[in-house]
Amino acid sequence: MSDPNFRPPAPAGEGWFSPGRLNAQVVYALYLVSFVAGITGIIGLIMAYVNRGKGEAWVDTHYTYAIRTFWIGLLYALIASVLMLLAIGVILIFAVGIWIVVRCVIGLQKASAGEAIARPESWWI
Repeated sequence: MSDPNFRPPAPAGEGWFSPGRLNAQVVYALYLVSFVAGITGIIGLIMAYVNRGKGEAWVDTHYTYAIRTFWIGLLYALIASVLMLLAIGVILIFAVGIWIVVRCVIGLQKASAGEAIARPESWWI
């Protein structure tokens, strides 16, 4: 009987900086850490841009998803910041944070399972 949680070991060439499952997970983790240390989100974005188009098709969906998460999250945060003048922005900035966390968690789960993101160009989740 086989273990459903068994994952074969990573290929010898797969590391933190080469395109693959581990690299996609690192990008999402850097995005999450950026809530504490902001520069890590930019590092994750750069890693996603550098590795997009170099890996398998399912990994490329993760890079597209991560890149769009960064830029759309930045757009939403800028809109929420402007709306802070009307007090609604305070609520919206928390919603943007939750949106980013949810997208990163979904990405981490799918990357861990070796699955592609179904709609990597979505503006929602």
